[in-house]
Amino acid sequence: MAELATVARPYAEAIFELADKADNLAGWSTTLEALARTAENPQVKALIGNPKVSPQQLIDVVAAPVQGGLSGESKIFVQTIIANGRIAVLPAVYALYEALKNERESKVEAHITSAFAIADADLKQMVTDLERRFKRKVQPVVTVDRELIGGARVVVGDEVIDGSVRGKLSAMSSALASA
Repeated sequence: MAELATVARPYAEAIFELADKADNLAGWSTTLEALARTAENPQVKALIGNPKVSPQQLIDVVAAPVQGGLSGESKIFVQTIIANGRIAVLPAVYALYEALKNERESKVEAHITSAFAIADADLKQMVTDLERRFKRKVQPVVTVDRELIGGARVVVGDEVIDGSVRGKLSAMSSALASA
């Protein structure tokens, strides 16, 4: 995985500079998201390296989900990625680009895993509390995992806030085992 990030970083940084100069961070974000999703598709993965598929056909397949089609710069980007055999790095390029974009916009992504669906009012309060703690705008990404039993687990960057029942039981078990 580290290798993908190493290969993806120059692409993400170059696109970020280009998007920033053109004041088009959101547009590139949408384009890269569509390209990343396409690159993760098993049917597209099967086409990569297939000698019966020309580079232009692969470009057409990868670009098809992009709403409004590819702009001049994004078309050159896709051509470059395909010419260099780097389609597999598109999800990593997207992730790194989003990290750069969020840093520029003083945003941070909070991965919130809850045992149950979170009511809108509760999520709003949780986001407010997280924004106060991290002093940044928080974008929540919420998932439900019934194995947590109750409560929630929040991951922001490399910081983990585990308020789940499962996490507390695990901590108690560890404390009892070491006593």
